[in-house]
Amino acid sequence: MSTISTTQTIPDTALDKPRTGTWDGGNEPFKASYGKLMMWFFLLSDAFTFAAFLTTYGLIRHRHDAYTGTPEAFQFSTSYWPIPEKVFDAFPGLHGVHLPLGFVALMTMILIFSSVTMVLAVEAGHRMDKKDVQKWLLWTILFGTTFLGCQAWEWTHFITGTDEGTLMNDGTVFRGANLAMNQYGPVLFADLFFFITGFHGTHVFSGVCLLVYAFIATTNGTFEKRGHYEMVEKIGLYWHFVDLVWVFVFTFFYLV
Repeated sequence: MSTISTTQTIPDTALDKPRTGTWDGGNEPFKASYGKLMMWFFLLSDAFTFAAFLTTYGLIRHRHDAYTGTPEAFQFSTSYWPIPEKVFDAFPGLHGVHLPLGFVALMTMILIFSSVTMVLAVEAGHRMDKKDVQKWLLWTILFGTTFLGCQAWEWTHFITGTDEGTLMNDGTVFRGANLAMNQYGPVLFADLFFFITGFHGTHVFSGVCLLVYAFIATTNGTFEKRGHYEMVEKIGLYWHFVDLVWVFVFTFFYLV
């Protein structure tokens, strides 16, 4: 009985040929670079993190009694969840003037404007327009830094509290909030406020640091030498994500 060999010799030129199959590692999936894909993966995981925090906030709030009276008769108490427009009604430089959610609305508009300037920076990068990239990055840095300053003021006011304070069970008057006591309502309200807005603020601060790096690299001509401004685009994805998350934080804490 004879044996027929089916072994074929593969030429060396075929072994050296780049792999071109969809899942062979030779192509860019979805026409996106490796850096962009990794940024999308990070943002997806971060979205799950924020979703878990906001879900926790919703469940804890659901377990507490809601205030059923009129807004005019509302008083701070640990017996029920506070009304946001009564907690966040202060405005810098206008002591004693009540502007429900006015300052928070301003903060939100600042972030929205920063998203617009970030889009313009990315678009300028596509045109390889160095000066426009510098200009719009600088505006985005300005808006991001302003938002952080606004958040620092809001935290300071939240911690120091109102002039009236809240009468405690032992007869003392407590003002402001910390991780153990809260003038505005249940202690968990302050804890979640500090944790979630602080976590978001950390993301904004990180984004501003990335924007500063991108501005310096643009000024030094780093991206021009590479022949593209993809790093600006990746930072833009992160910045838009941070802005989008704020929309949900704003809705959960200040509107609902």
